[in-house]
Amino acid sequence: MTQELDPRLVSIIKAVKGRKAENIKVLDVRELTSYTDVFILASARSTRQAAAIGEYIKVELKKEEISPITVDGLSEGSWVLLDYGDVIVHVFYDETRDYYDLDGLWADAVVIDHEGIE
Repeated sequence: MTQELDPRLVSIIKAVKGRKAENIKVLDVRELTSYTDVFILASARSTRQAAAIGEYIKVELKKEEISPITVDGLSEGSWVLLDYGDVIVHVFYDETRDYYDLDGLWADAVVIDHEGIE
């Protein structure tokens, strides 16, 4: 890793990676918005997998006493949102991610290197 990351952010990234989420992008949005610091975008191959990834993230982080402010979309699974305040996790079914294009919307954000986190 090229930068030192907050341990809480590292825990959240590990949880996202723990259920085989794909195309994970971690974006530093502090300079672009006031309501959060980091977006984590991840994809799933089905709505069922997206919901399973979202549930896994919630359960794994609860073990570390990290609880979301809100969770939305678990029952539908096309776009699961877990709001941890300074970090917001978006887990998308592939087609939904393409449709809403948050990657494009937040293209000016700094990409945080997460490759060394497992």
